[in-house]
Amino acid sequence: MQSVDNAAEQIEFDRRIVEEQKIEPSDWMPEDYRKNLIRQMSQHAHSEVIGMQPEGNWITRAPSLRRKAVLLSKVQDEAGHGLYLYSATESLGVSRSELIEALQTGVAKYASIFNYPTLTWADVGAIGWLVDGAAIVNQISLQRTSYGPYARAMIRICKEESFHQRQGYEIMYELAHGSPEQKAMAQDAMNRNWWPALMMFGPHDSDSAHSGRSMQWKIKRVSNDDLRQKFIDQTVPQIEVLGLEMPDPEIKWNEEKGQYDSGEINWEEFYQVINGSGPCNYQRLKHHKKAHQDGEWVREAVRAYSEKQQTKKENVA
Repeated sequence: MQSVDNAAEQIEFDRRIVEEQKIEPSDWMPEDYRKNLIRQMSQHAHSEVIGMQPEGNWITRAPSLRRKAVLLSKVQDEAGHGLYLYSATESLGVSRSELIEALQTGVAKYASIFNYPTLTWADVGAIGWLVDGAAIVNQISLQRTSYGPYARAMIRICKEESFHQRQGYEIMYELAHGSPEQKAMAQDAMNRNWWPALMMFGPHDSDSAHSGRSMQWKIKRVSNDDLRQKFIDQTVPQIEVLGLEMPDPEIKWNEEKGQYDSGEINWEEFYQVINGSGPCNYQRLKHHKKAHQDGEWVREAVRAYSEKQQTKKENVA
């Protein structure tokens, strides 16, 4: 049962949410709001970090020095996004080590798209164009999320993701207007990444366990289905410019609705991947654990330096 103080704080919190005021780390917030934020923000951070892997293994195989430099910069940006989001999540009273442990033990999730293989160079283009394009559609709305540190982190992330989407589309455009073999490679990569990209927005709103509360608290500003439809509507004309065949034969313009109709997603595949049975789930987490273990000496050095500085302060005092 809520105390009188908590009831008053709840009323004030609700008022601020309704009036579009940002909630800051030092403000009172319901525990469920805090937990919901930790879940969503940490999942976002994990996705950025795990998402470095599918493209990272193409840096040394990129077809030109320019492509290497651009891809290297992009992967480095993703690491920075993870850092911003982990730091923002820590403002909710959870440690980085707790977040990493939740990821590595399977308690925390990350975007299902990153459990698919990058078979050809065209996959790098498809990821930049489709995956980062889908991310931008979602993240633009998150710039207005109710939690201040999350909203501010998204401003810079969205600017960089816009660059990522453009470099991906450039790769696809070059391939689609290249040799027949290159065009076929672009078509194949788009076909394989199209449905996983649509799955990134999550299940239908009626099947989502968290969307309702997230929308109520204005953590999430637009529903899964509306975001997915917006992505489809903006991406189909881009496919036409590429001159590629539609990855979904059911895509067609609906004059009455003013949007594109499309086929149904294979939700069984989505839940299998989310629950750990995707093509690369084991590989992605194994690589993350190894990299984390290999970097332990850095964390030890940081702790030792911090303890040394603290000892010096105590001796001076």
